[in-house]
Amino acid sequence: MRTLRDKVVVVTGAGSGIGRAVAVEVAGRGAAVAISDVDEAGLAETVDLVKAAGAHEVRSDRLDVADRPAFASYAAAVREHFGRVNVIVNNAGVTMTGDFEELTYEQFEWIMSINFWGVVTGTKEFLPHLIESGDGHVVNISSLFGLVSMPGQSSYNASKYAVRGFTEALREEMLVAGHPVGVTCVHPGGIRTGISRNGRKTASQDGAAVDALFERRLARMEPSRAAEIIVRGFTADRARVLVGIDAHLIHHAAKLAGSRYQDVVARLSKRLLPPAR
Repeated sequence: MRTLRDKVVVVTGAGSGIGRAVAVEVAGRGAAVAISDVDEAGLAETVDLVKAAGAHEVRSDRLDVADRPAFASYAAAVREHFGRVNVIVNNAGVTMTGDFEELTYEQFEWIMSINFWGVVTGTKEFLPHLIESGDGHVVNISSLFGLVSMPGQSSYNASKYAVRGFTEALREEMLVAGHPVGVTCVHPGGIRTGISRNGRKTASQDGAAVDALFERRLARMEPSRAAEIIVRGFTADRARVLVGIDAHLIHHAAKLAGSRYQDVVARLSKRLLPPAR
Protein backbone atom coordinates (compact mmCIF):
# COMPACT_ATOMS: atom_id res chain seq x y z
CA MET A 1 0.00 0.00 0.00
CA ARG A 2 2.17 2.79 -1.33
CA THR A 3 -0.51 5.45 -1.20
CA LEU A 4 -3.65 6.19 0.77
CA ARG A 5 -5.21 8.34 -1.90
CA ASP A 6 -8.81 7.24 -2.45
CA LYS A 7 -8.45 4.45 0.11
CA VAL A 8 -10.97 3.96 2.93
CA VAL A 9 -9.40 3.95 6.39
CA VAL A 10 -11.29 2.99 9.56
CA VAL A 11 -9.94 4.20 12.92
CA THR A 12 -11.36 3.20 16.30
CA GLY A 13 -10.79 5.28 19.41
CA ALA A 14 -10.57 8.37 17.23
CA GLY A 15 -12.11 10.82 19.69
CA SER A 16 -8.69 11.91 20.95
CA GLY A 17 -5.01 11.03 21.18
CA ILE A 18 -3.32 8.68 18.73
CA GLY A 19 -6.60 7.69 17.06
CA ARG A 20 -7.50 11.28 16.29
CA ALA A 21 -3.99 12.02 15.02
CA VAL A 22 -3.97 8.97 12.74
CA ALA A 23 -7.36 9.96 11.30
CA VAL A 24 -6.05 13.45 10.55
CA GLU A 25 -2.83 12.07 9.06
CA VAL A 26 -4.55 9.67 6.65
CA ALA A 27 -7.05 12.36 5.68
CA GLY A 28 -4.15 14.59 4.71
CA ARG A 29 -2.90 11.78 2.49
CA GLY A 30 -6.14 11.64 0.52
CA ALA A 31 -8.05 8.87 2.30
CA ALA A 32 -11.75 8.71 3.07
CA VAL A 33 -12.12 8.16 6.80
CA ALA A 34 -14.50 6.28 9.10
CA ILE A 35 -13.97 7.14 12.76
CA SER A 36 -15.53 5.85 15.95
CA ASP A 37 -15.32 6.27 19.72
CA VAL A 38 -17.51 6.21 22.82
CA ASP A 39 -16.73 9.92 23.27
CA GLU A 40 -19.18 11.64 20.94
CA ALA A 41 -17.99 15.16 21.80
CA GLY A 42 -14.41 14.19 21.03
CA LEU A 43 -15.53 12.57 17.79
CA ALA A 44 -17.23 15.77 16.68
CA GLU A 45 -13.97 17.65 17.19
CA THR A 46 -12.08 15.00 15.22
CA VAL A 47 -14.55 15.30 12.34
CA ASP A 48 -13.74 19.00 12.03
CA LEU A 49 -10.00 18.32 12.13
CA VAL A 50 -10.25 15.54 9.55
CA LYS A 51 -12.23 17.75 7.20
CA ALA A 52 -9.72 20.57 7.65
CA ALA A 53 -6.95 18.12 6.76
CA GLY A 54 -8.60 17.53 3.39
CA ALA A 55 -10.71 14.40 3.74
CA HIS A 56 -13.26 14.30 0.95
CA GLU A 57 -15.55 11.99 2.94
CA VAL A 58 -15.88 11.32 6.67
CA ARG A 59 -18.18 8.95 8.55
CA SER A 60 -18.46 9.24 12.33
CA ASP A 61 -20.14 6.73 14.67
CA ARG A 62 -20.38 6.16 18.40
CA LEU A 63 -19.00 2.67 19.02
CA ASP A 64 -18.05 0.65 22.07
CA VAL A 65 -15.50 -1.85 20.73
CA ALA A 66 -16.31 -4.23 23.59
CA ASP A 67 -19.84 -4.62 22.16
CA ARG A 68 -19.31 -7.38 19.60
CA PRO A 69 -22.75 -7.29 17.92
CA ALA A 70 -22.50 -3.49 17.61
CA PHE A 71 -19.02 -3.82 16.11
CA ALA A 72 -20.24 -6.39 13.58
CA SER A 73 -23.10 -4.11 12.53
CA TYR A 74 -20.70 -1.17 12.31
CA ALA A 75 -18.29 -3.01 10.01
CA ALA A 76 -21.13 -3.98 7.66
CA ALA A 77 -22.48 -0.41 7.66
CA VAL A 78 -19.06 1.09 6.85
CA ARG A 79 -18.57 -1.36 3.96
CA GLU A 80 -22.03 -0.51 2.60
CA HIS A 81 -21.46 3.23 3.02
CA PHE A 82 -18.12 3.45 1.21
CA GLY A 83 -18.39 0.43 -1.06
CA ARG A 84 -15.05 -0.91 0.19
CA VAL A 85 -12.65 -0.84 3.14
CA ASN A 86 -8.86 -0.82 2.78
CA VAL A 87 -7.47 -0.25 6.27
CA ILE A 88 -8.64 -0.96 9.81
CA VAL A 89 -6.68 0.75 12.59
CA ASN A 90 -7.68 -0.97 15.84
CA ASN A 91 -6.60 1.80 18.18
CA ALA A 92 -9.24 2.02 20.94
CA GLY A 93 -7.66 1.23 24.29
CA VAL A 94 -7.76 1.88 28.04
CA THR A 95 -5.48 1.49 31.08
CA MET A 96 -5.97 -0.28 34.41
CA THR A 97 -3.25 0.59 36.92
CA GLY A 98 -2.72 -1.41 40.08
CA ASP A 99 -0.98 -4.48 41.47
CA PHE A 100 -2.41 -7.86 40.50
CA GLU A 101 -3.16 -8.71 44.14
CA GLU A 102 -5.70 -5.88 44.20
CA LEU A 103 -7.25 -6.39 40.78
CA THR A 104 -10.68 -7.99 40.59
CA TYR A 105 -11.74 -10.37 37.86
CA GLU A 106 -14.16 -7.70 36.67
CA GLN A 107 -11.36 -5.13 36.27
CA PHE A 108 -9.22 -7.59 34.37
CA GLU A 109 -12.13 -8.56 32.12
CA TRP A 110 -12.95 -4.89 31.47
CA ILE A 111 -9.52 -4.05 30.09
CA MET A 112 -9.29 -7.26 28.07
CA SER A 113 -12.75 -6.65 26.56
CA ILE A 114 -11.51 -3.39 25.05
CA ASN A 115 -7.77 -3.73 24.51
CA PHE A 116 -7.73 -7.34 23.29
CA TRP A 117 -11.21 -8.43 22.31
CA GLY A 118 -11.89 -5.07 20.67
CA VAL A 119 -8.87 -5.67 18.44
CA VAL A 120 -9.90 -9.25 17.69
CA THR A 121 -13.47 -8.23 16.83
CA GLY A 122 -12.37 -5.30 14.68
CA THR A 123 -9.99 -7.54 12.76
CA LYS A 124 -12.48 -10.38 12.40
CA GLU A 125 -15.32 -8.18 11.16
CA PHE A 126 -13.27 -6.09 8.73
CA LEU A 127 -10.91 -8.76 7.39
CA PRO A 128 -13.30 -10.08 4.69
CA HIS A 129 -13.71 -6.51 3.41
CA LEU A 130 -9.95 -5.93 3.39
CA ILE A 131 -9.39 -9.12 1.40
CA GLU A 132 -12.19 -8.11 -0.96
CA SER A 133 -10.55 -4.72 -1.56
CA GLY A 134 -7.46 -6.33 -3.09
CA ASP A 135 -5.26 -3.85 -1.23
CA GLY A 136 -5.91 -4.08 2.49
CA HIS A 137 -4.09 -3.60 5.76
CA VAL A 138 -4.69 -4.39 9.44
CA VAL A 139 -3.02 -2.01 11.90
CA ASN A 140 -3.26 -3.08 15.54
CA ILE A 141 -2.04 -0.76 18.27
CA SER A 142 -0.20 -2.63 21.00
CA SER A 143 2.24 -0.74 23.24
CA LEU A 144 5.80 -0.60 24.48
CA PHE A 145 4.19 -2.61 27.29
CA GLY A 146 3.46 -5.29 24.72
CA LEU A 147 7.24 -5.79 24.51
CA VAL A 148 8.35 -5.28 28.13
CA SER A 149 6.52 -5.68 31.44
CA MET A 150 6.00 -3.12 34.17
CA PRO A 151 4.85 -3.52 37.79
CA GLY A 152 1.37 -2.18 38.37
CA GLN A 153 0.47 -2.90 34.76
CA SER A 154 -0.21 -6.65 34.79
CA SER A 155 -3.63 -6.36 33.15
CA TYR A 156 -2.46 -3.76 30.62
CA ASN A 157 0.65 -5.83 29.85
CA ALA A 158 -1.50 -8.93 29.38
CA SER A 159 -3.81 -7.15 26.95
CA LYS A 160 -1.01 -5.60 24.91
CA TYR A 161 1.15 -8.74 24.79
CA ALA A 162 -1.98 -10.55 23.58
CA VAL A 163 -2.46 -7.98 20.81
CA ARG A 164 1.15 -8.49 19.75
CA GLY A 165 0.92 -12.30 19.61
CA PHE A 166 -2.40 -12.22 17.79
CA THR A 167 -1.21 -9.67 15.25
CA GLU A 168 2.07 -11.42 14.47
CA ALA A 169 0.30 -14.74 13.93
CA LEU A 170 -2.29 -13.02 11.71
CA ARG A 171 0.47 -11.55 9.53
CA GLU A 172 1.93 -15.01 9.05
CA GLU A 173 -1.47 -16.41 8.12
CA MET A 174 -2.04 -13.69 5.52
CA LEU A 175 1.35 -14.49 3.97
CA VAL A 176 0.67 -18.24 3.93
CA ALA A 177 -2.79 -17.76 2.41
CA GLY A 178 -1.53 -15.22 -0.13
CA HIS A 179 -4.23 -12.72 0.80
CA PRO A 180 -3.70 -9.12 -0.35
CA VAL A 181 -3.65 -7.86 3.24
CA GLY A 182 -0.66 -6.48 5.12
CA VAL A 183 -0.54 -6.61 8.91
CA THR A 184 1.33 -4.23 11.23
CA CYS A 185 1.67 -4.23 15.01
CA VAL A 186 2.41 -0.81 16.53
CA HIS A 187 4.23 -0.30 19.84
CA PRO A 188 4.05 3.33 21.03
CA GLY A 189 6.13 4.55 23.94
CA GLY A 190 5.11 7.64 25.92
CA ILE A 191 2.70 9.70 23.82
CA ARG A 192 1.00 12.86 25.13
CA THR A 193 -2.56 11.61 25.35
CA GLY A 194 -5.20 11.44 28.06
CA ILE A 195 -5.01 7.64 28.38
CA SER A 196 -3.73 7.72 31.96
CA ARG A 197 -6.23 10.37 33.13
CA ASN A 198 -9.07 8.50 31.45
CA GLY A 199 -7.95 5.11 32.74
CA ARG A 200 -8.85 3.28 35.92
CA LYS A 201 -6.80 2.64 39.06
CA THR A 202 -7.15 0.28 42.00
CA ALA A 203 -8.06 1.69 45.39
CA SER A 204 -4.50 1.95 46.71
CA GLN A 205 -3.24 3.96 43.75
CA ASP A 206 -2.72 7.71 44.02
CA GLY A 207 -4.41 8.55 40.72
CA ALA A 208 -3.15 12.14 40.56
CA ALA A 209 0.43 11.02 41.17
CA VAL A 210 0.19 8.26 38.56
CA ASP A 211 -1.19 10.69 35.97
CA ALA A 212 1.46 13.29 36.79
CA LEU A 213 4.27 10.74 36.37
CA PHE A 214 2.97 9.73 32.96
CA GLU A 215 2.21 13.20 31.66
CA ARG A 216 5.27 15.05 33.02
CA ARG A 217 8.01 12.45 32.79
CA LEU A 218 7.01 9.65 30.42
CA ALA A 219 4.80 11.13 27.68
CA ARG A 220 7.34 12.86 25.46
CA MET A 221 5.95 12.65 21.93
CA GLU A 222 3.03 14.56 20.42
CA PRO A 223 0.27 12.39 18.90
CA SER A 224 0.73 14.03 15.50
CA ARG A 225 4.34 12.86 15.33
CA ALA A 226 3.32 9.37 16.46
CA ALA A 227 0.70 9.28 13.71
CA GLU A 228 3.29 10.17 11.06
CA ILE A 229 5.47 7.27 12.18
CA ILE A 230 2.55 4.84 12.32
CA VAL A 231 1.21 5.74 8.87
CA ARG A 232 4.65 5.70 7.32
CA GLY A 233 5.24 2.30 8.88
CA PHE A 234 2.12 0.54 7.69
CA THR A 235 2.19 2.05 4.21
CA ALA A 236 5.69 0.53 3.94
CA ASP A 237 4.19 -2.80 5.11
CA ARG A 238 6.39 -3.02 8.18
CA ALA A 239 5.54 -5.90 10.50
CA ARG A 240 6.45 -3.95 13.64
CA VAL A 241 6.52 -0.21 14.26
CA LEU A 242 8.18 1.20 17.37
CA VAL A 243 7.08 4.76 18.15
CA GLY A 244 9.42 6.99 20.13
CA ILE A 245 13.02 6.91 21.24
CA ASP A 246 11.91 5.45 24.58
CA ALA A 247 10.27 2.52 22.80
CA HIS A 248 13.45 1.81 20.83
CA LEU A 249 15.81 2.19 23.78
CA ILE A 250 13.80 0.17 26.29
CA HIS A 251 12.98 -2.58 23.81
CA HIS A 252 16.60 -3.06 22.75
CA ALA A 253 17.91 -2.79 26.32
CA ALA A 254 15.48 -5.50 27.39
CA LYS A 255 16.60 -7.73 24.53
CA LEU A 256 20.25 -7.33 25.55
CA ALA A 257 19.52 -8.00 29.22
CA GLY A 258 17.29 -10.98 28.55
CA SER A 259 14.88 -11.94 31.30
CA ARG A 260 17.11 -10.15 33.81
CA TYR A 261 15.57 -6.87 32.63
CA GLN A 262 12.68 -7.66 34.96
CA ASP A 263 14.97 -7.38 37.99
CA VAL A 264 16.28 -4.03 36.76
CA VAL A 265 12.77 -2.70 36.19
CA ALA A 266 11.69 -3.83 39.65
CA ARG A 267 14.57 -1.97 41.31
CA LEU A 268 14.00 1.22 39.31
CA SER A 269 10.27 1.14 39.94
CA LYS A 270 10.77 1.33 43.68
CA ARG A 271 12.33 4.74 43.14
CA LEU A 272 10.21 6.07 40.31
CA LEU A 273 6.65 4.88 40.85
CA PRO A 274 4.34 6.73 43.28
CA PRO A 275 3.94 4.88 46.59
CA ALA A 276 0.67 3.16 47.32
CA ARG A 277 -1.72 4.98 49.65
